[in-house]
Amino acid sequence: MTERWLGISASTESVVVVDAEIPKNDGSPIIIVSDGTWSVQKGDRAAAYAVLHQQCADYVHENNIDRLIIKASAVAGRGSATLGLLHGAEVRGVLMAAASAHCPVTALTKALISKTYGNRKVDEYVADDAFWAANTAGKPLRKMSREPAMLLIAARNAS
Repeated sequence: MTERWLGISASTESVVVVDAEIPKNDGSPIIIVSDGTWSVQKGDRAAAYAVLHQQCADYVHENNIDRLIIKASAVAGRGSATLGLLHGAEVRGVLMAAASAHCPVTALTKALISKTYGNRKVDEYVADDAFWAANTAGKPLRKMSREPAMLLIAARNAS
C-alpha cells in the first residue's frame, strides 16, 4: 500500500512542491506524481499569503495528501535575520497552517536529515544523479526539486 505525500521547500518568492506516492517498502523508489512551483504573488504580503494558504489547502484536500513534509527554517549563522529569511519563515508558516487542517505536517531541517539519513550530507545526495535514478520513479524530477523529494525519502525511512 502507498500513501500520497507532499514535499515542500519554501522561499520568499516561491514554493517548490513534489507530490509523490510513498511505498511502504523502504527499498522501493518513491513515485513522483507531480513536480511544480507555486509563486507567492507580488504586492501586499497578507493578500499573497491568503492566496497561497487557499492554494495549499485546496491541493492537499483535492489530491488526498496523507502527509506534508516541509523544509524547516534553519539558523543562518552569525548576525541578525534578514528580511528575506523572515518572509521565507512566514511562507512556511502559511503552508503548515493550510495543510495541517487536512493532514499531519512535519518540518525537517537539512541538518537533521544529514545526521539521521545515510552517511552523507543532504547536498551530496541532491547532487548525485545515480541516487535519484535509484530512488525515484514516475514523472521526471527537476534538479531544483530534489531537496523537497529528499525530505520525502528521509521522512519515509524515519517512519
